[in-house]
Amino acid sequence: MSELRELYQEVILDHSRHPRNFGRPPRHSHRAEGYNPLCGDRVTLYLELEDDTVREAAFEGSGCAISTASASMMTEAVRGKRREEVERLFEAFHAMLTRDDAPEVERLGKLAAFEGVREFPVRVKCATLAWHTLKAALERRPEPVSTE
Repeated sequence: MSELRELYQEVILDHSRHPRNFGRPPRHSHRAEGYNPLCGDRVTLYLELEDDTVREAAFEGSGCAISTASASMMTEAVRGKRREEVERLFEAFHAMLTRDDAPEVERLGKLAAFEGVREFPVRVKCATLAWHTLKAALERRPEPVSTE
C-alpha cells in the first residue's frame, strides 16, 4: 500500500473516531435528514447560512466509519464557503466517487482521502450520504434523503 493511501486511511479513521462538528448547534437556518438503508447510516445535517455563506455546519447521527468521516470532513470543508462554492464542492466530490474522468480531484484537498472508496461501489453511498443531505438542506427539502 502506498504511503499516501495509508495517510488517507488514517485521516478517515481519525474523523470516524473523533468526528468534528458532531452535535446539534444552538442555531441553524437549514436542516435535512438522510438515510442509507443498505447499511443503516443516518445523518441529520444542520447549517447556518448568513448572506448566502455557510457560517455553521454540524451533524448528528450514526453510521459506518466512512459515513461518519465523510460527514465530519464535509462540515469542516463547507464552513465559510458561499453557496455556489459548496455546490461546486458537492459536484467535485460526487464526480470523484462516480466518474472515471473526475476533474480536479486535487482541488478537494483532504476530501481526496475518499478517492479510494470508488473501488468499492457499495461504499460510495456511505461516503455520499452526508453530501446528498447537504444538498437537500441547501434546497430546504422537507423529505428525508435516501441513498436508494
